[in-house]
Amino acid sequence: MIRRTFAVPPLGCNCSLIGDPVTKRAVVVDPGGAPERILREAQDLGLTVVSVLHTHAHFDHFLASGEIKRATGAILCLHPDDRELWGMLEVQCRMFGVPYVPAPPPDYWMQDEEKIIVGGVEGLALHTPGHTPGSMSFHFPAEKLLLAGDTLFRGGIGRTDLWGGDFKAIERSIRERLYTLDESTRVITGHGPETEIGLERESNPFVRA
Repeated sequence: MIRRTFAVPPLGCNCSLIGDPVTKRAVVVDPGGAPERILREAQDLGLTVVSVLHTHAHFDHFLASGEIKRATGAILCLHPDDRELWGMLEVQCRMFGVPYVPAPPPDYWMQDEEKIIVGGVEGLALHTPGHTPGSMSFHFPAEKLLLAGDTLFRGGIGRTDLWGGDFKAIERSIRERLYTLDESTRVITGHGPETEIGLERESNPFVRA
C-alpha cells in the first residue's frame, strides 16, 4: 500500500491518499481543503485518483471534494445517513465563518461492511455513527490501518453536540466496532496525531474497553 496523510485547511483535517503500488490507482479520504495540494501529492506519488471517500459530511472533511472530482473524474462516496448533512454545506460554512465552496452530491452511497478495493489493496467500510449519523471508518486489515475520521482521537472522541451527534451511538461504535480490532492497529484520526487501538482501549478517558 502507498499511503500519505497530511493536514489540510481550514481546520486541520487529516486527508489521506491510499494507493496501490502496482496499478497506481488511489482513493482520497476526507479532502477537507487545499485541492491543489491534494492533487500535487497524488501526482508526486504517481497516483491516479479514482474515488473520494468521506468519513462523514462535515464541511471540513469535504470542502475540496468538488474540485477533486472536476480535476480527476473521481466518484464521491458517502454513507446515506449523512445525506442531509451534505445538503447543509453552505449552512455549516456560514456557522464557522468559512467561505462556501459548492460540492456536487455524492455519486455513490456506501454501506456498512462494504469492501473498498483499490487495485490490489483491500479495505472495509465500517459504519460508526455517533459523531454524525453516517460516520464511517475505513479499515485495511492487511496493513493494520484504520482511518477513523472524527469518531476516535488520541485520548479523545468526536464531538456529539453538532448536527445528528449522539454520545451513546459513538460510545457503542467505538466499543463494538473499533475496540474489537487488533490492538496494534494504527489509527489515523480526523484531526491531530495518530494513535493505536490498544492504547485507546486502555487509556481513552471517554470510552474504555
